[in-house]
Amino acid sequence: MGNLEQELTKLRGFEEVQEEHKAHHTVYTDEKKKKVIFPKEVKLPKRADEKSAGYDFYMPCDLTLSPMQKTIVFTDVKAYMQEDELLQIYIRSSLAIKQGLMLSNNVGIIDSSYYNNKGNDGNIGIALVNTTGKTIQLKEGDRIAQGVFIKFLTIDMEELLDTKRTGGMGSSGK
Repeated sequence: MGNLEQELTKLRGFEEVQEEHKAHHTVYTDEKKKKVIFPKEVKLPKRADEKSAGYDFYMPCDLTLSPMQKTIVFTDVKAYMQEDELLQIYIRSSLAIKQGLMLSNNVGIIDSSYYNNKGNDGNIGIALVNTTGKTIQLKEGDRIAQGVFIKFLTIDMEELLDTKRTGGMGSSGK
């Protein structure tokens, strides 16, 4: 299959974000910006086996989360999908149950319009919070979240949309 055919038949999947939008040297925390050296190679999400619904997202670096600390870890991964689909991001159940790690937004929602956006090229950030009284250690390569592609429905009537995505997280309207 040639490159043009592949482009025309792309339904959904993952890609690395463009180099200028990679955040592989920065982890944003609620206290300050912290410099971290990430690996040069981006690990794209994949399923654990052929019956898994979720695609595992991996830690790009070692990270220590203090009790009750929040952070956003940018993965340098973007997702493409059909216009009537979204990607839902969930914490891996083992991290939630065994370690008390949660997503600060409970479920991440990645819209199809987030792909290739001008603000960050669709760089998927995993918003983590340590809900415990103990420090949590995450290691480079740990599976931290799962993404599940979902189709969604819209209403019958024509919607009057007054906003368009203009950038990255939170840019599709207030």
